[in-house]
Amino acid sequence: MDKGYLEPEDYAEPRCLLCDEPFGKTPEVKAVPQGRIIEKMNDYMSRRDYAGAERHLLYWLEEAKLGHDKGGELLIRNELVGHFRKTGNRDGAFESADEALRLLSELGFDKSVSAGTTYINIATAYNAFNENEKAYPLFEKAMSAYEANENTAPELLGGLYNNMALTLVSLGRYDEAFPLYNKALEVMSKVHGGDLEQAITYLNMADAFEAQLGGEQAESKIYDLLDKAYDLLINSEAKRDGYYAFVCEKCAPSFSYYGYFMAANELNKRAEEIYERD
Repeated sequence: MDKGYLEPEDYAEPRCLLCDEPFGKTPEVKAVPQGRIIEKMNDYMSRRDYAGAERHLLYWLEEAKLGHDKGGELLIRNELVGHFRKTGNRDGAFESADEALRLLSELGFDKSVSAGTTYINIATAYNAFNENEKAYPLFEKAMSAYEANENTAPELLGGLYNNMALTLVSLGRYDEAFPLYNKALEVMSKVHGGDLEQAITYLNMADAFEAQLGGEQAESKIYDLLDKAYDLLINSEAKRDGYYAFVCEKCAPSFSYYGYFMAANELNKRAEEIYERD
């Protein structure tokens, strides 16, 4: 996608790989601009410029390595896991996942709230590539880290419970999944703008009932959940930005699958209007 302008990563080479510090000297950390990296990443994603986003992240990954900024490298590895998950790059996602887990241990962050977020991010990637057995232990680690910290943001807990339940459904452990979905709904009902995540949870629950009971037996439950999800998406208090568009686009296929074609068309229309505007 032609942006009409150049970023440093479009024309500059990372610093010299051979310019190491003298032996025995602790290298000086040259931190990468984490806030700016995330801000620019969000801009790329709002325009669905996946190639630009990947180029952006790989450029700053090399800068973080060369600057011995392990915290910055961890952040970028997390972003790469999510990026490669969205673009279907299994090898890229798993490589960055391994590196992120290594950095967590090296930095001593493996029991922090930040570690919980990393575990969820990696577990979600494993889930996306049908490695559910590998995903679930990471969700358990994340839950341990989050629930042990009273300052954990509720939206983080909501995302954890939802994704953890999704993995349990994939493993056929339905009786364990539904209580977690309900916990996700409860937590996100207390978060401003949490209605988008609640909608996603309702759609996930519909899929879980279909998997557990079959489409015919679960029909009334599924339709009730779809109605709740659609109402939340249409009347959401969330800002009509790139994330709202992403959620609408993500949810639309679920409505189509269950025969809610007008709902799916409306959600896709809303997403396209935002993408075209931005």
